[in-house]
Amino acid sequence: MLKGGAVRRATALVTGGALLLTGVALLVLPGPGLLLVLAGLLVLSREFPGVRRYVDPVRDRALRAADESVASPLRLAASVLAGAGLLAAGVTWGLRPRLPFGGWATGSGLILSGLVLLGLLLWSLNRARQARRAPTPATPPSRVGSGSGSGSGSEDTEHAVHGRPPTGAPPGDV
Repeated sequence: MLKGGAVRRATALVTGGALLLTGVALLVLPGPGLLLVLAGLLVLSREFPGVRRYVDPVRDRALRAADESVASPLRLAASVLAGAGLLAAGVTWGLRPRLPFGGWATGSGLILSGLVLLGLLLWSLNRARQARRAPTPATPPSRVGSGSGSGSGSEDTEHAVHGRPPTGAPPGDV
């Protein structure tokens, strides 16, 4: 009988390995296969500490690849067509058992791959849109020409940004 820790390790090995292998298979397709490689490494690294050293480099590369996969309309269209092609191939293989490796075992695997690819593309597209919408850090307004005559306006602006009163201001006045 397996103990709880052994079951957890075996589950992590099977799940992480499946995600990792699926990600590697998707690397040849025009899509974010590295995200699945990353997911597999993350699952494996929870139970196998030696895997942790691979997570950060793969995370950086996977996020760059996800951004690149939706960076241009041509790449996005190619990725969507690849996903649709996998779905169509899966249905074809499922309905035509006379094809090599025909049947629903192969067809469902292709359909699952297509759905994973399209799901990851949607995630990447959403991530890219959020990055474009993210507000850029606002620069403090310039106090040039304010006519206060108190010297450089940059000192007052700097203090206001950092939450400290300007020089010569009464305490509590920000």
